[in-house]
Amino acid sequence: MKIVIIGGKGTIGSKVAAHFADHHELIIAGRTSGDVIVDIADSHSISAMFEKTGHVDAIVCIAGEAKWADFSALTEEDYYIGLKSKLMGQVNLVRIGQNYLNPKGSITLSTGILADDPVVKTTSAAMVNGGIHSFVQAVALEIENGIRVNVVSLGVVEDAYEKYKDYFPGHNPISMEKTVNAYVRSIQGKGNGEIIRIYD
Repeated sequence: MKIVIIGGKGTIGSKVAAHFADHHELIIAGRTSGDVIVDIADSHSISAMFEKTGHVDAIVCIAGEAKWADFSALTEEDYYIGLKSKLMGQVNLVRIGQNYLNPKGSITLSTGILADDPVVKTTSAAMVNGGIHSFVQAVALEIENGIRVNVVSLGVVEDAYEKYKDYFPGHNPISMEKTVNAYVRSIQGKGNGEIIRIYD
């Protein structure tokens, strides 16, 4: 398969890329480095990326940002960070990317446990994650050419646990093996419209 991984050099993306590297053609995309540069908050940048990649068999997004802050401190502009990047960025990857997918290709988006089990300072991030879950379930009913769209929703992964553990007291870190396998399931399985939750 020819797979484009947006965020393929990040904590999770690098492990997913390493898994697929031996037997598939990978194109790593990122905002500052990679085989192609893309800013998912900009739909024109997404279109330009696909013009460079050409048709692919799978699109994987492990990118997108949202503002973490106390609810009382969040401004309207703060909410737009997540809306433009993690929400509309991933929506636009599906909207534009479907035209560059080979028949029966797949698109895998990424969210996280905050959609179902939010913690403090995550009002914006939780909202965006939940929106993606609803989007994936709905778009799977309509997208054509046998294309599948799923989302991987993870708890705090082992490799990021030290950084985020204070935000998630009592949460069990998700092994990187389970993390990678969630993406394998989405990319190589047959599911469509699935929210692949790996929370423990």
